[in-house]
Amino acid sequence: MILDNDRIHHAKLIQPFLKDNPRLELVFLPPYSPNLNPIERLWHWLKDTCINNVFYSDSAQIRESVDTFIDWVNTIHQTAIDRLCL
Repeated sequence: MILDNDRIHHAKLIQPFLKDNPRLELVFLPPYSPNLNPIERLWHWLKDTCINNVFYSDSAQIRESVDTFIDWVNTIHQTAIDRLCL
C-alpha cells in the first residue's frame, strides 16, 4: 500500500496489524512530494473550482458545491484522467 508521510500512517497502533498481515507492505512517498500523489491534484482542482474566491454563508453550501463538483468530475472521465494522471 502506498501512503504519504502523514503522522497517522506511522501510528504505533498499526504495528500489530502489520505483524499479523505480513503480505501487506507499506511504502511511503517521500516527504513533501504531492506531485507523486494524484489525489493531491484532485484536491487542488476541487479547491480552485469550489473554494477559491467564493464566499459561502454556511457549511451546507460548501457541501453542495463539493458534491456538484464531484458529480461533474464523474461525468467527464477522460478529462479527469488527463488532468489527474501523470
